[in-house]
Amino acid sequence: MAESEKLSDSVRAVDRALEILLAFTPGDDELSAGELLKRVQLSRPTLYRLLNTLEQNGFVVSVGEPQRFRLGPSVARLAHVWTATQDIGAVAQPMMQRLRERTGETVALFIPQGLHRVCVAELPSNQPLSFKRGVGYSERIVVGASGRAILAHIPFGDRTLQDYAADMKVDLRGYPKELEAIRQRGYATSRDELLQGAVAIAAPYFNGSGEVAGSIAVFGPSARIHAPEVEAIGKLLVEEAKALSKALGQR
Repeated sequence: MAESEKLSDSVRAVDRALEILLAFTPGDDELSAGELLKRVQLSRPTLYRLLNTLEQNGFVVSVGEPQRFRLGPSVARLAHVWTATQDIGAVAQPMMQRLRERTGETVALFIPQGLHRVCVAELPSNQPLSFKRGVGYSERIVVGASGRAILAHIPFGDRTLQDYAADMKVDLRGYPKELEAIRQRGYATSRDELLQGAVAIAAPYFNGSGEVAGSIAVFGPSARIHAPEVEAIGKLLVEEAKALSKALGQR
């Protein structure tokens, strides 16, 4: 019985230590003990004891006076290993398969690369009349549903909307409003934009830092995909994009 209780205490300590690490969110450079106590259900002595253990193993670093804590090099090392072994196409396969099964249409996965987005995985529709772009397909991020779904969540920083649309025949007058509508709705749509007779619906997915990592899209013919289908597929995409974001580390 004593051995069982000892094991239970050890597991509980691990759970609590992980709670402390997961209490840090993007934008938290440093947190005080008081700020951590607001995010984890621990007594102050227990918090400090666990922080000391985490610091000894390089998972947190204490700085300053009064004392504050930041994530340590061991977290960065694990993040590097995790990132190096990630295959976004493999991670997204379950979500893409569910989407193809539920919609019957082609499903594709995109990542941003500068001013472009690139298709890194695709599951073609089995229907005779369908649309597909193929792995490696690249297009400017400023056009198409799969591009705008990403662009709506990119902080422009040094770039402007005009930079993204340079050398493109894109009317930017209503573009900011469209990007805001995508953020509110959760997905982007296009009809007859890049391919005549094609409808595209796309939702963004995010990485563990909360940054947009790409978009997941469904393509099909306008003869099959009308307004009700667009809305239904959009909701499915948002659902699966959230699952993919979670798989990539977003809380």
